[in-house]
Amino acid sequence: MPKIDLSKFERKITMRNIRFEDINDIIELAKVCFPTMEPWEKGHLESQLETFPEGQFCVEYDGKIIGSCSSLIIEFDEYDDKHTFDEICDDGYITNHDPQGKNLYGIEVMVHPDYRRMKIGRRLYEARKRLAQKLNLESIIIGGRIPNYHNYAEEMRPKEYVEQVTQHNIYDPVLTFQLMNGFTVKRINSGYLTDDIASLEYATLMEWNNTDYMPAQKRPRRHYIRSVPVRITVIQYMLKKIDCFEDFAQQCEYYVNVSSNYKADFAVFPEIFTIQLLSFLEETIPSQQVKRLAEFTEPFIKLFSSLAVNYNINIIGGSHFAEVDGSIYNVSYLFRRDGSIDRQTKLHITPNEKKWWGIQNGDEIKVFDTDCGKIAILICYDIEFPELSRIVTDRGANIIFTPFCTDDRQGYLRVRYSAQARAVENQIYTVISGTVGNLTHVENMDVQFAQSAIFTPSDLAFPPDGIAGECSINTETVIVGEVDLETLRRSRRNGTVTQLKDRRKDLYRIKVID
Repeated sequence: MPKIDLSKFERKITMRNIRFEDINDIIELAKVCFPTMEPWEKGHLESQLETFPEGQFCVEYDGKIIGSCSSLIIEFDEYDDKHTFDEICDDGYITNHDPQGKNLYGIEVMVHPDYRRMKIGRRLYEARKRLAQKLNLESIIIGGRIPNYHNYAEEMRPKEYVEQVTQHNIYDPVLTFQLMNGFTVKRINSGYLTDDIASLEYATLMEWNNTDYMPAQKRPRRHYIRSVPVRITVIQYMLKKIDCFEDFAQQCEYYVNVSSNYKADFAVFPEIFTIQLLSFLEETIPSQQVKRLAEFTEPFIKLFSSLAVNYNINIIGGSHFAEVDGSIYNVSYLFRRDGSIDRQTKLHITPNEKKWWGIQNGDEIKVFDTDCGKIAILICYDIEFPELSRIVTDRGANIIFTPFCTDDRQGYLRVRYSAQARAVENQIYTVISGTVGNLTHVENMDVQFAQSAIFTPSDLAFPPDGIAGECSINTETVIVGEVDLETLRRSRRNGTVTQLKDRRKDLYRIKVID
């Protein structure tokens, strides 16, 4: 299949450690983010990078630094709870950084105002959490600003203000964000940051606890990974009449927003859910219907690439009919949260797809790298061919995503039973996402039947029925489930049964024809 150039739609977003050559950009970012406060000086940033380079992060978007954060390690018990900013970080130079300490202390988070609805702050906080887990630190502690407090200072004390924000009666852009990211308030410090006029120099001392922390005296000689969770939102998408592409975009963004609010790593849409666009295209000839849908390929890719980046979530973009050199293919796009895009074309075309729409077979079996490990996408009918799942498993996939679209219970159960069988025989997670509802005013559109779900292998370490979550039948809804890659790895090595290890390769094997 000739390739559509996806690179022109990509807007690359990268989380990385700050480098010395970034210093001038970080200083300029500070001036934009905190115009009424003293920005970092070059000496501060140089000292931070020389002292604790792995604790300084930035977010780069299309080559521009749009966010950053700084931190150091301390033994917090050695400091006064009523400390100031300058005391806790040696005036910003962090020369008091203690590699043997057990607390990560965050001293700065900045996000450019033009990019503050792209979950940049969440990315930076997640980078800190990963660092704390990697270094086996007990907690992350921050002194958080309360920049809206000056609006309420005449009517309430800082403690009451913080309580009102905690109860969601008042919104504070910093404190609300920190609470939403799992931090709890320990106390309120006065005189914390002298040039923080908006907070009237008050700050909340907040803490996030690392649940994987292992005290030094209890650490085993060998390091064990306890858990590698991956959170998945499966969208059971309702096909209903819309009047324009913007209606479709609004419906999709709603579900991506919901998925992001649950801090999911993946949002999964169903097969050919873009067929909803036919409700305003008024085309009745099947061969022309798919061509009209294909005209929306670029707007579709732009929309979902933007959603993946803005909401900090990997999206399995269901599937869409795309035209290449006059032929129509059923294509599923992977929109990563770092802005990169990939695709998997449906390999097995159903008789109805051939008869009514003339859809062509794809010819490449792919496994994709993501920030949650390797995954594969097998669209609907493809999951019913066990060779494909075995191939992608052998290539390292831990999760198979299957967007589907079925019109009756029998068709749905073919997909479901196949996905469950693939999970068992390959010791892998499988995820199915389908459409519901009806487009009664669209010619050649069948009814829909779906019960989307997340399936696991069948063994003691997993749910007894092998189902991590499932939607109600034929209802517009989502499910959020979590699968654990470390549990999967251990099950493959030491499970009650070990199908992957026990294959008789002396008797049979699968050969992929290049």
